[in-house]
Amino acid sequence: MPLDVNAPESTPVINHVLHLFEAGSPEIMAHVAPDIDFRIDHYRDETDVSWQSAKDIEGFGAVLTRLATDVFPSGTKVLGLETQSLGNNWFSTRFEQRFFYAQRSRMVESVTHITTHETDGKMDFFREIVTTITDI
Repeated sequence: MPLDVNAPESTPVINHVLHLFEAGSPEIMAHVAPDIDFRIDHYRDETDVSWQSAKDIEGFGAVLTRLATDVFPSGTKVLGLETQSLGNNWFSTRFEQRFFYAQRSRMVESVTHITTHETDGKMDFFREIVTTITDI
């Protein structure tokens, strides 16, 4: 059963992070652990994503900055967000979004699957697999 995103006390950190990402808010950094282990992968896509990883909060900030210019220059719109607890502070999230994809110079929708872990209210592990990017 998906967690209620309107119940702050039960909302996983990843939900806050994705909504702050959508808002373009610098408050996103307050939800990230200093030793974040972060990576985004793409399924069957030849786009170079080697730069989309970080091992600390400074690297995470650098990835966010580059994402803002290279991938999401016009921001993003959350279309769907479902997070399931896996136990022991691990979460699985299905995330749908719509954005102007600078790499293709067009509007797209994507579906991604994200696995996260949180400790003391901060995200310390993040793996995203972009499964689809569909031109619209």
